[in-house]
Amino acid sequence: QQAIAQVLTPIYEKQFHDHSYGFRPDRCAQQAIITALNLMNEGNDWIVDIDLEKFFDTVNHDKLMTLIGRTIKEGDVISIIRKFLVSGIMVDDEYKEAVIGTPQGGNLSPLLANIMLNELDKEMEQRGLNFVRYADDCIIMVGSEMSAKRVMRNLTKFIEEKLGLKVNMTKSKVDRPSGLKYLGFGFYFDSKAHQLKAKPHEKSVEKFKARMRKLTCRNWGIDNAHKVKKLNELIRGWINYFKIGSMKTLCVKLDKNIRFRLRMCIWKHWKTSQNRAKNLIKLGMYKEDAYAIAYTGARIAHVCSGALNYVITNKRLASFGLVSMLDYYTERCVKC
Repeated sequence: QQAIAQVLTPIYEKQFHDHSYGFRPDRCAQQAIITALNLMNEGNDWIVDIDLEKFFDTVNHDKLMTLIGRTIKEGDVISIIRKFLVSGIMVDDEYKEAVIGTPQGGNLSPLLANIMLNELDKEMEQRGLNFVRYADDCIIMVGSEMSAKRVMRNLTKFIEEKLGLKVNMTKSKVDRPSGLKYLGFGFYFDSKAHQLKAKPHEKSVEKFKARMRKLTCRNWGIDNAHKVKKLNELIRGWINYFKIGSMKTLCVKLDKNIRFRLRMCIWKHWKTSQNRAKNLIKLGMYKEDAYAIAYTGARIAHVCSGALNYVITNKRLASFGLVSMLDYYTERCVKC
């Protein structure tokens, strides 16, 4: 797969549209978002969001091979690609023949997907449409609702009749930027800058919170140093992906939540009231106050949102290795 992909990539890279970003060298989702924002801010503020239903599972082999045959003339290469497509899959230890779709997980499948969808790119370009495509996620930006509905009808017909793919009409829609979720990003109008900007979508934020809560579960029998390590990996990865978005206020809120939950993990780790009092005194708390707090019973949330802040400070958590989302975002953010 890798050898065939290396042969085909330079050939097809010259053919792919500039506004196609998925699974291509030196291109990423952030570039797609920036391009989409630029197009929206030029007055194209009606969005056609087309969702292809189970794209990788529904690619028609014959149509795909016909497209490849237009460019690749070597019979051996064509034969290998055909064998890859029909190689089948294992389901419950039984071989199942593949008659449609491209096997996922290899180097070749994303390239074949781009070859198929490049036909859609060319069709949209011929129609003079402003669009951005990342893999099978495509949005078209137009100037009016009427134009958006017309584009939705025409492209749906082209995709289903010419490419043999299925458009998911339940998820596909015509909307304004504020109602759009694209590649994990949401969009909003900045009244001060008088332009649309990107930010992490609410669903993306909820996924982050769910992952964060799992890593800071008090009942997870892992030492806190390991939890901090995993939290840092989550924070850095999330910020690096969403760094082109506006989220300074969000980072402040998430930082507060992460520190609160980590303090609860530390309090839980100390286990007994006697040990808690001993550790509070070590951290600089007066003996009387330490014992009063340590013997408060099961009021963990109350303690960790109040008195514990004064001894397990943000600075102390940072010295323990915890990365601040706000600081990391400020360092890494890219203004778009």
